Formats: sequence, C-alpha cells, structure tokens
Amino acid sequence: MAKHELRSPETRPLPGPSPEVEAERRRTLRRHKAFVTGLLIIAALIFLSCSWWQSQHEDAAAWVGYVRAAAEAGMVGGLADWFAVTALFRHPMGIPIPHTALIPKKKDQLGDQLSGFVGENFLNAELITEKVEQAHLPERAAQWLRQPTNVDKVSAQVGKFTARVVAAIDPHEAETLLRTMVVDKLAEPEWGPPAGRVLEQLIADGRTEPLIEELAHWAHKKALGAEELIIRIIDERKPVWAPRFVNNLIGEKVYRELIKFTEAVSADPNHEARHAARRWLSRLAHDLQYDPAMIDRVERWKGDVMGSQALAGAAGSLWRSTSASLIEQAEDPNSLLRTRISKLAREWGQRLSEDKQLRLSLDDRVRSAARFLADNYAEEITAIISDTVRRWDAEEASEKIELMVGKDLQFIRLNGTIVGALAGLAIYTVNQLLFGA
Repeated sequence: MAKHELRSPETRPLPGPSPEVEAERRRTLRRHKAFVTGLLIIAALIFLSCSWWQSQHEDAAAWVGYVRAAAEAGMVGGLADWFAVTALFRHPMGIPIPHTALIPKKKDQLGDQLSGFVGENFLNAELITEKVEQAHLPERAAQWLRQPTNVDKVSAQVGKFTARVVAAIDPHEAETLLRTMVVDKLAEPEWGPPAGRVLEQLIADGRTEPLIEELAHWAHKKALGAEELIIRIIDERKPVWAPRFVNNLIGEKVYRELIKFTEAVSADPNHEARHAARRWLSRLAHDLQYDPAMIDRVERWKGDVMGSQALAGAAGSLWRSTSASLIEQAEDPNSLLRTRISKLAREWGQRLSEDKQLRLSLDDRVRSAARFLADNYAEEITAIISDTVRRWDAEEASEKIELMVGKDLQFIRLNGTIVGALAGLAIYTVNQLLFGA
C-alpha cells in the first residue's frame, strides 16, 4: 500500500507546486546528490589507493602520505555531513538512530516554534503600529483614488465582489430567510389595531382628504357615461305591461338626478356625502382598534391572504428578482450602482486629499485597529501555522521540504568533503613538520 494511503484521517496533503515544477526539483536534487556522492566515492578511492600503495612500497613517495591524509579527512568530513543532512529528513540507511529523522518526528514542535516566532517577531503590537504609521495609508489611498483609472478599478472590483457574493447565496436559504424575517413576522401581530391607528393618524393629519376628493371626481366621471347602463337596468326590471317610453323617461330622470348629485359632491368640499365618507372612515378606524368583531374579521382576512399561493411564493419571487437585478447592476459598468460606487470613490479620494484632519483621524483608527488585532488575535492568527503544520502528513512534509532546500543542503556535504580534505592535509603537514616521518 502506498504511503499516502496510510495517511491519518486527521492529516491533509501538503500544498505544493505544480507537478512539472516538482519534477524539475527532483531532477535537480538528484543531480546534486549524485555529484556530491561521487566526490565522496572519489575521496574513498584515493584513500584506499594511497593506503594500498604505502602497504606495497615501504619507500613510497612522501606526497602519497599527504594525499592519503587529505582524502581520509575529506571522506570523514563528507560522511559526517551526509549523516547530518540525511538525519534531518529520514533515518540514515534506515537505521533508527536516536535524534535522526528530525523533521518527520518534530514536525508539530517545529510548527509550534514557527508559530511562536512569527507571533513574537512579526505580529507584536509595537512593530505593527510602527509599520502602519510609517506607511501613511490614508495619504497613499488619497493619491491612488485621485487617478481616474483607479476609480474605475474600485468600481469594477466592488461590482465583481458584489455579483459573486449574491450569486453564491443559496436561493433556498435566501427564500427561507425572507419568509422568516418578513412574511412570518408580518403574519404574527394582529392587523386590525395597527391599521386602525394608522388610519386614525392619517385622518388627523388630513391625509385622507385627497382620497375623498379623488373618489368624488371619479364617481362623477363614471356617472357621466352611465346613461345607457341606467336605462338598460330599468328596462330589464320594468313590469311587462309598462310602455317603453315610460322606462326611458324614468331612466333619463334617474340619470339627470345622478349627474346632479355627483356633480354637487365633486364641487362641494362640505357636501353631506363627503361628511358621510369622513364619518365612515373615522368609524372604521375606531372599529379596527376596539371592535372585537371587526378585529376578528380582519384576522380571518389576514389568514386568507397569508395562506394564499401567491404569497407563499412571494419570498422566492422577491429574491429571484432582487438578486438578478443586483447582479445585473453590479456587472454593468454604466449601471446606477457602478456609477454611484465610482462617484463615492472619487469623492473620498478628494476628501482625503484635501482634509488633513480626516487623514489624521483615519490614520489613528488604522493604528488602533492594527494594535487591537495584534493584541487580541495574534495568537489565533499564528495558531493557523501550527494547526496547519500539525495536520500535514509527516513523511510527505519531510519530502516536500527536502525538495525545497535539499539542493542547498548538498553544498554542506560538498563543503564538508572539501574542508575536511584541507583540514586533514593541514593537520598532516603540521604533524610532519613537528615530528617528521
């Protein structure tokens, strides 16, 4: 079974570069390892060759000893650094030597220490507020917003963000929210008393007079065209023995009286019919508030209205139309929404540029916000590092880290071989100078 199949359910794959980039890093690491390992093998061969030569020839040249000492020390230095580099990522030669495979074993501790390091050195309040103060963010924002192209960018980005947010909202959740917050809330209280109080206030403020005026004009206008209808109604209800001209005379008489009445009502603000309408509205306002029968009747009407199919789908229809309109407005550069955003951005840029007190006030608020975040949320922010590292697979994390820094670590092995050879040569030379062969 592959090692990734053995991953704990609590671990997660380590984010990394594209497969092409990772493959190139593997090839580079293999080349460096092969070169440094080859150099170590060469040092071992030189050491063995010099040792064999000295064992076969007692009068071997003096330089052979120098070369052997350099090769021996280079071999030892290279092996020591190979062990040190390898021990970071795995057990050398698979042998579980203590204090090896440090990254897989100490992954969680390394994450905690890295988290603490970032919190102490990067997310402390003094450093953050100092950097924020030096940045002069309001002044830079003012200069940036004064550029017309940047204003258009603000409008475009706000519009894009708005469209994405609206599109990301689940229509069913939005419909449920609208129904809960609007439709259901609207159905909870009694409708009668509030409607009566509203009507009573409208009457007291004289707001119902235009309605009575319009109703009087409308009645007169309808009456002017009702002559034929009146005659037809009388004709349909006349006795069978009544002559037709009598019905026509009666119809004309009724029509003239109706016209005279509606004309008087329309022309006279103090007509008795208007007073009757006012009394009826006042009585309705009173009954809506205090008459149990009227209140109960209104509640039955409310139940019929709230239980209707049209209102049941009102929340969904409202959200569909509203969301579609918002998305259209947000995506259209010439829409009222986008134009308003651009105007606000320009106005803010102008104000920030001209109003020093506003800049100072915003600068102070930004510093206060940065200090507040650093004082209260630095641990939560840095905890992301330790928690993320803790969820990584240990072996995969070790492999990824080695691919990132392994090439540079091979130079440690290279330096160990070269420096070891030079140190061995120097020690052998000093020994020869002091004590001779």
